[in-house]
Amino acid sequence: MNTFPSFSDPCFPRPVRGPQKENGMGLLKRLFQPVQSITPDEAGEFMQQHREGTYTLLDVRQPGEYEQAHLPGAVLIPLPGLDSALSQLDPDKPTIVYCAIGGRSRIAAGMLTGRGFGEVYNLKGGIKAWKGLTVSGPRDLELNFITGDETPAEIIAIAHEMEEGQKRFYMTALERTSDPDVRKVLNHLATIEEKHKMMLLDEYSRLHPHHRGPLRMNPELIPKIMEGGLAFDDFMKSNQTFLNSVSGLLNLAMMLEAQSLDLYLRFADTCRNKETKRLLLNIASEEKTHLEKLGELFDAALSADTN
Repeated sequence: MNTFPSFSDPCFPRPVRGPQKENGMGLLKRLFQPVQSITPDEAGEFMQQHREGTYTLLDVRQPGEYEQAHLPGAVLIPLPGLDSALSQLDPDKPTIVYCAIGGRSRIAAGMLTGRGFGEVYNLKGGIKAWKGLTVSGPRDLELNFITGDETPAEIIAIAHEMEEGQKRFYMTALERTSDPDVRKVLNHLATIEEKHKMMLLDEYSRLHPHHRGPLRMNPELIPKIMEGGLAFDDFMKSNQTFLNSVSGLLNLAMMLEAQSLDLYLRFADTCRNKETKRLLLNIASEEKTHLEKLGELFDAALSADTN
């Protein structure tokens, strides 16, 4: 799953392939290129098997549709503006295109194929047929504390604060429940977040061998944010009901991880430092692995509830 486009981002310097100007017949030929389709299950498997940053997930719907729900890390380029924005995409990367039900994305996939994109798939049934998690919010959600010029060490510090916020969320929920099964899952989730923090600290120590003590990028962020860039207090108030059962809690945790994956991929798209971009894609891959493990826990919880 790939990242949001930044039209000044030098990370994608390739020129658009094919003619820059064409007559009406040339445009029609591109619109009706043969299109290769992919089912939601096949798309999910494809994304699990490929590392972040090695393919593009392209959403060709309108901004309002995207804000309501989109696949984590999807690039938003509405179909009407796609032809003039192709230079923002890498034609050498596999591209999965989707819309609401598959019509607009079929046209978009044909346009990309006609422009020389080598491996393009149209998602059958669009987002309405998608069985995986989605995230919400506009493409600039919670990017206000990222400038795009951060060093790897600065990004690690920000990620560390968000992991700390996530752990704090689970520990706060732990204080508010007496259900032994819920408490067991909360402890497990908090332990995972602590491991993530240690992984980030190890990476920071590699960059700064003489560093000692905790990471602190911006003290003002500490009590305010959690994974996905979400506001801690608001999220806690609006999701109390999910904390009363194991399945509800795991569902909430999966949603948070999906938002986090989406945010790190958008950070990667915003950055102009190649090493920072690489690091962000690695963190996003870790979040995707975490999300898969949460899915396994969720399936096990549902199975236990039915037996």
